[in-house]
Parts: sequence; C-alpha cells; structure tokens
Amino acid sequence: MTAAANLIDGKRVSLLWAGPERAGSIAAVHAKLFNPPWDEANVRGLLDHPAATSFVATLGSPNDVVGFIIGQIAADESEILTIGVAPECQHHGVGKMLVEGLVRAVQRAEVRRMFLDVATDNAAALHLYSKMGFTPSGVRKGYYARPGAAAVDAVTMARTLTI
Repeated sequence: MTAAANLIDGKRVSLLWAGPERAGSIAAVHAKLFNPPWDEANVRGLLDHPAATSFVATLGSPNDVVGFIIGQIAADESEILTIGVAPECQHHGVGKMLVEGLVRAVQRAEVRRMFLDVATDNAAALHLYSKMGFTPSGVRKGYYARPGAAAVDAVTMARTLTI
C-alpha cells in the first residue's frame, strides 16, 4: 500500500507497510523522540507479532524513514502502540497520514474501535487525536516514566470506526 501525502522540501512523503525489516529504521526515529528509546530488537518483536499492523512514512528516494506507526489488532479492537515523526518532519501532516493509514487498514479487518494512550503534556498529539475523532476514555496515573522528572499521566483515547 502506498499513498501520497504532503511534500516536505519538495520531496514526496509516502506511506508503506512496515515489517520486521524496517525495525532498525523505526528504532532510529524512535530514539530521536522518546527517552528511553526502544531498540531494534524491541521494535522487531512488535513488528513480528501476528497481530501487528504497521506503517512507515518515507521521504523522497531512497525512501528515508521519517515516521512510523505500530498498531495491533485483537478481535474487533485495535490499539496504537507507538507513533512518531522525526522532529525535522513534524507539522507537515505526517502523523495524520500515519493514523489515517492505520485506521483504513484495521477497518478492512473489521475493527470497530481503536484505542491509544497519550501523555497529558503532549498537546500536539492530543490536538491531532481529537481532530481525528478520538475522545478521552480514561486516565492512567503516572503511566509515562520520565528520567530525572516526575512520571506523567496518560489519557486513554478511543475512536469508534465504521466498517
């Protein structure tokens, strides 16, 4: 599956299915965004799972990975396990493209509801998910550990999907 999105610096952003062969590229982007980052083995384990549905956003040629989304399906529900866009490519619609791609894929699997967790201090992600139809459904106290700082709560969000 390939879908065109916005251009960044004149280069096309594309959405591609992600299998275990993309683990290293995803881990490299994850390391730019999260502390502690997931290493290649952690990412490969998620991508190897039979319930995994994952995509990368690539930029230009030779298809440099600039974003990723990893989800899982269980019966008629799915969850976004992690999503990220390289800092230099944020605010260009890449995150929205990744979520939309995953939504389309899980709808084909007859998923009726999608869930995710987001840190309460991540205003950009909260705004994006709200615009995309996700609504708060709970709070996980102290869910995100922050090295050298207090843990941050997570908002659990859900979206009903039509199939």
